[in-house]
Amino acid sequence: MGTISGKNAKSAKYDRLYEQIKTYVVTTDDIWARLATIEAVLHHKMQAFFWTGVYALIDDELIVRSYQGPVACQKLRHHIGVCWAAVNSGETVIVPNVEEFPGHIACNSLSKSEIVVPIRNQEGKVFACLDIDSDKLDAFDSADKEGLIKILSLLYI
Repeated sequence: MGTISGKNAKSAKYDRLYEQIKTYVVTTDDIWARLATIEAVLHHKMQAFFWTGVYALIDDELIVRSYQGPVACQKLRHHIGVCWAAVNSGETVIVPNVEEFPGHIACNSLSKSEIVVPIRNQEGKVFACLDIDSDKLDAFDSADKEGLIKILSLLYI
């Protein structure tokens, strides 16, 4: 992508979405409502996003909480796949080709690449993850990671 005043166009789009989402989420303090709104905006504004959702860590299980896109796995196999890798490490995981990720859980065969961002509570403990799939290979990069982390900061404004 080209640059806009020295900034990657994708990063600039995330900045615009941050400002847009910020105006929506201030109407409630409910984390799940805020996450659902974040998912909806991201899913409909980012062309490469094929599936956008949140898996919550409930009793040592990852259970789908809300999402945009085709029907998803309701519960992920225990400690396998990209979501568990992000939750267990506490770090964002970017997978350029899901076929090359050991233990990848294919909820939809059209998914080709993925990014998963751990979601922390105000004490810093991971309680969920934002999972985004693309039907294109190598769809995600550091601009996505930085933009998504910034947008998730809106959970606690």
